[in-house]
Amino acid sequence: MATRTDATAQLRALADAAVAQGRAPGVQLAVVRREGTVLEHAAGWADLAGRRPMEPGTTMMAYSMTKTITAVAALQLVEQRTLALDAPVRTLVPETPYGDELTIRHLLAQTSGIPNPIPLRWVHLPEEEGSYDEPAMLRRRLAESPRLRFAPGDRYAYSNLSYWLLGRAIEVASGVPYPEYVRRNVFARLGLAPAEAAFAIPDPQHHASGYLPRWSLMNLLKPLLLDQRFVGEASGRWVHVKDNCLDGAAFGGLVASARALGRFLQDQLAPGSVLLGPEGRRLLHEQQRNNAGETVAMTLGWHVHGGGEGYLFKEGGGAGFHGEMRLWPSTGVASVAIANSGAFGVKRFLDRVEGRYDR
Repeated sequence: MATRTDATAQLRALADAAVAQGRAPGVQLAVVRREGTVLEHAAGWADLAGRRPMEPGTTMMAYSMTKTITAVAALQLVEQRTLALDAPVRTLVPETPYGDELTIRHLLAQTSGIPNPIPLRWVHLPEEEGSYDEPAMLRRRLAESPRLRFAPGDRYAYSNLSYWLLGRAIEVASGVPYPEYVRRNVFARLGLAPAEAAFAIPDPQHHASGYLPRWSLMNLLKPLLLDQRFVGEASGRWVHVKDNCLDGAAFGGLVASARALGRFLQDQLAPGSVLLGPEGRRLLHEQQRNNAGETVAMTLGWHVHGGGEGYLFKEGGGAGFHGEMRLWPSTGVASVAIANSGAFGVKRFLDRVEGRYDR
């Protein structure tokens, strides 16, 4: 059997190989257990033109991994009885066009029936952040998708708009803007400084540049999918995707490193969470059911792989970055990987990572 030292060496080698084989300019990997960190490793380049190396604390776009953070924020308010899981969303957000049957639970479990337009153009420049009106943009996007695909609770169907609406409900229930609520009640409790986790790029010199493979389908289709203001120059086999901020912080705006997300995962595994009480954690980890009583592949914040002794996961991908975090509550281990390539095969990478240590 491989020793702990052998296993961590193999994990580092997997990340190094991903870069050497041209699968991403840079990769971060963190593996944690209940009792502590197993590994934090960074390989490759954070920025190709500037020849800045990727470091364990370099921030990247977490994209939809943000949704699990949003779920924790919502469940904190549920524990405080400030937010009710089965309350109509419209009581908090009157501009919701979907009727009174839609509840907070439906938003969390991705059983809302809300459409899911492709959000690649739902971004703005960092210099526009100060004047950007997020509530107004949310109202616009809701007006563009005013009809449900199915009755709330009937089945699972992924929706970025669902979690954007959830973020607005958190703001109304707490009386605090979503990014500030999460900073105070999630990041600060985890001991994460604003430079480590935020909803805008905290320090461009310690933030990775995002890339697309130059010879890829996504790069070929980028004139149709991406606002061309965000497409930069080619650098060898990679095309630079310029820094951007997502229009909806709650569905995908987190900027963080694998190290920072590893701290969040470790709290999920700890005997006592600093983020949630026992009931909140139960809700976050318990598989949900549809109106017919059938299980759906979601908890109130995590996707479910395998059920039973399987793992919980949340993937996040966009034009310039791709990552995923996985949690094995039954064995007390978790992992997260992020690469600064929108086409990085993170699922296959984490499958190989998990083959190198005892889950």
